[in-house]
Amino acid sequence: MSTAMSTTPWLRIDPEATAEKITSAITTIVLSKLRRKGVVLGLSGGVDSSVVAALCVRALGNQRVLALLMPERECSDEGLRLSLQLADLLRIRTVLEDITPILEAAGCYRRRDEAIRKLVPDFGGKHKCKLVMAEIASGARYALPSLVVETSNGGLHKVRLTAEVYWEVVAASNFKQRIRKMLEYHHADRLQYAVAGTPNRLEYDQGFFVKNGDGAADLKPIAHLYKSQVYELAEYLGLPAEIRERPSTTDTFSMSQSQEEFYFSVPLRTLDLCLYGKNNGLPYDEVAAAAGLTPDEAKAVCDSIDAKRKATAYLHQPPLLIEPVHEIHCGSHSK
Repeated sequence: MSTAMSTTPWLRIDPEATAEKITSAITTIVLSKLRRKGVVLGLSGGVDSSVVAALCVRALGNQRVLALLMPERECSDEGLRLSLQLADLLRIRTVLEDITPILEAAGCYRRRDEAIRKLVPDFGGKHKCKLVMAEIASGARYALPSLVVETSNGGLHKVRLTAEVYWEVVAASNFKQRIRKMLEYHHADRLQYAVAGTPNRLEYDQGFFVKNGDGAADLKPIAHLYKSQVYELAEYLGLPAEIRERPSTTDTFSMSQSQEEFYFSVPLRTLDLCLYGKNNGLPYDEVAAAAGLTPDEAKAVCDSIDAKRKATAYLHQPPLLIEPVHEIHCGSHSK
């Protein structure tokens, strides 16, 4: 397990029992409830998708798991390398889908770059960029987005985003998650497989996913596990140390960035503990002591948890109907 995500007694699990419970559930869900023959999932080289892949192999066997590797021109090579390493370890089939041409055809890069040029007029193909948020627990009252641009000579330029440009950049970048999910369902349809999602509890609870993108799945085996618990399970499952020790990244923008920079605004271990404390009604001073924060900082993080839950509630909503629709079975209606 990554030392950066070492657990406290609050979050420790029995990894053997946890793995057994999840694998048993995967078997029942896929084969009995969904009546599918196996599972498709996207492998990123990160610990979450790696754990889900390993659990699916335990549940269904390596012949019933298909891993999709879906890089694009702005991805790091490390993610693809680690994904291939894991697939070889688990002896699962892989399909490589370079999604760059699809993204270019959809205007993903063009739309994003046009939005950025509203604030950075000379932004072009030779520049790299990423979105960053201020750290909540470091004293920032609100997490405000900024754009960091790496110039052709290696210099960094940070620009405060307007709401209009921020949402245009996010909307264009979301093509990446939606294209990947489209391909996952293509392969699931042809094989009569289910699509396994890979969010952990932090991502699921805090809305760190794209609606109808990486938020779409037929089952989400680790959505109840805190991030530190995923690392603990990864160690038990014998995943490569390089995967277990790799920092969580977004792999969405051309510059390398962590999930904390892009979205959470809090170190993941800290957020794990604050979310656990909030979910279990613990006082701020106890949460602060466990997370290495002051009580005021712990309250600020917990307040940000509430804010993200409220702001991203839409992402969890199914399609809303004007009137309820009920199945009527032949012979069961009133005469």
